[in-house]
Amino acid sequence: MKVVKFGGSSLATGAQLEKVLEIVKSDPARKIIVVSAPGKRYAEDIKVTDLLIECAIKVLSGEDATKLVSLVVERYASIAHELDLPSEIIDEIRSHLVELLNSSQENRNQFIDAIKASGEDSHAKLVAQFFLNRGIEAQYINPKDAGLYVTNEAGHAQVLPESYEHLYSLRAKNGVLIFPGFFGYTKEGAIATFSRSGSDITGSILANGVKADLYENFTDVDAVYSVNPNIVENPNEISELTYREMRELSYAGFSVFHDEALIPAFRAGIPVHVKNTNNPSAPGTKIVHHREKSTGPVVGIASDKGFCSIYVSKYLMNREIGFGRRLLTILEEYEISYEHIPSGIDEVTIILRQDQLHPETEEDILERIKNELCADEVKIEHNLSLIMIVGEGMKQNVGITARAAQALASAGVNIEMINQGSSEVSLMFGVKEANEKKAVKAIYEEFFTPVLI
Repeated sequence: MKVVKFGGSSLATGAQLEKVLEIVKSDPARKIIVVSAPGKRYAEDIKVTDLLIECAIKVLSGEDATKLVSLVVERYASIAHELDLPSEIIDEIRSHLVELLNSSQENRNQFIDAIKASGEDSHAKLVAQFFLNRGIEAQYINPKDAGLYVTNEAGHAQVLPESYEHLYSLRAKNGVLIFPGFFGYTKEGAIATFSRSGSDITGSILANGVKADLYENFTDVDAVYSVNPNIVENPNEISELTYREMRELSYAGFSVFHDEALIPAFRAGIPVHVKNTNNPSAPGTKIVHHREKSTGPVVGIASDKGFCSIYVSKYLMNREIGFGRRLLTILEEYEISYEHIPSGIDEVTIILRQDQLHPETEEDILERIKNELCADEVKIEHNLSLIMIVGEGMKQNVGITARAAQALASAGVNIEMINQGSSEVSLMFGVKEANEKKAVKAIYEEFFTPVLI
C-alpha cells in the first residue's frame, strides 16, 4: 500500500487533476491520496490558502469579505468547469465556506484555522467527485471520522499518538481514499491546522498509521536538487538521501519538505519517494534510513537567512559553573529559543532567529547579559545567513571544512561563524546575508563541479 500526497501546484487546474488521475490509475497500490488546497496556476497567482486567511482576517475585522469569498469559490468552479463536474459540488463548497465564516469568532485562532483548513477539505471533496465521475471507486474521508486527533494548538497542532491506531482502520475501506491534508481535530471537536506545508505532515502521519510500504510525495520538480536552482543553474539531482540528511537540509532552507514533515514516516521506517506530477516517469528522489551508494562526501547545500548572533566574551568563562544556564535563562524569560551555540573557552555565540528580537527588548537583553553575568563584551550581529553543507559521507572524508573555507575565501566571503555537530553529517557556516548567494555558489563549485584535467 502507498500513501500519495499531491501538492498545491499539482492540483491547481483541471488539467493538473487529469494528470493526478492517471498517476493514481497507473498503480493499484496508490490507495490513500492526500490533497492540498489549489496552489498557484502561474507565478503571480495567489494560493487558495492565502485567500482564505485574508478572508478570515477581514471577517474578524468586521469588514466585508464577499469579494474574497467569490474569488475562492471561483477557483474551485474553474477546476470543476474544466472537468465537467456537476454544479452541486461548487454549491456545497460555497455554502460550507459561508457557514464557517458565520460561525463563532470567540476564539480568533480557532476561527482562522477552520477557515484556512477548508481549502484542503473542499478540494478533497472535489477530487473525490472527479474520480467518481471518471469511473474510479473513490470516497472523501473526513479527518475526524478517521480519528486524526491533534493537540489544541492552532496553526501548530501536533498529532496525538492514539491517532495512529485509529488511522489503521482505513486499510479496510474500499476504493481510493481522498484525504484532506493540513489539519486534524482536537478532542473537543475543533479544527486545528499543522504548521504551513502541513499536507506533507498529514501524508507522513497517514503513512505511519496505515503501515504503508511507501509514502510518495508528488510535487512540481523532477527530484530534490543538491542546491537551490534559483541560486545555481541546472544543479545536480539527488537520487537518494537519508532522513537525517533531508532533515538537516530542510532545516536550512530546502523548500521540498517542512523540516518536521517526515518525522512520522521516519519513526515507522517508511521510505519516501519525491516525484514530479508533470513528469511521473522521472526517477525522483528516495529518502531512506540508510543508503548504500554515494557520489561524494557532500549530498546537498542549503541556506537560509534571517538569523542574528549574540556574542558573549568573559575571561575564564570555562571555569564558571552555571554560566551557560544563566545565559539561556535570560533568553528564556523573553521567550526566545536558540538555534546553535558554538563556543570557546572564554566566549560563546548564540545563533537565533532574528524575528524573535524586538528593538524595545534587544537592548534590555544585551544589558542584562553584560550586568548579570559580568561579561567583558556583549555584542549582536544582525542579518546573517546560515549555509549548511550536508552529507553522510563527510564522516569518512578528511578536509571537508578546509575545502569549504578555502572556497569561501577565494570568493571573498568572510566567515562569521562555523559549527559542526558531533554526528559530522552537517557543517554550518554563518555569513552576511549580502554574501549568501555568492557563498553557496562557491561551495557548490568546490564539491559538485568536476575538475577538468
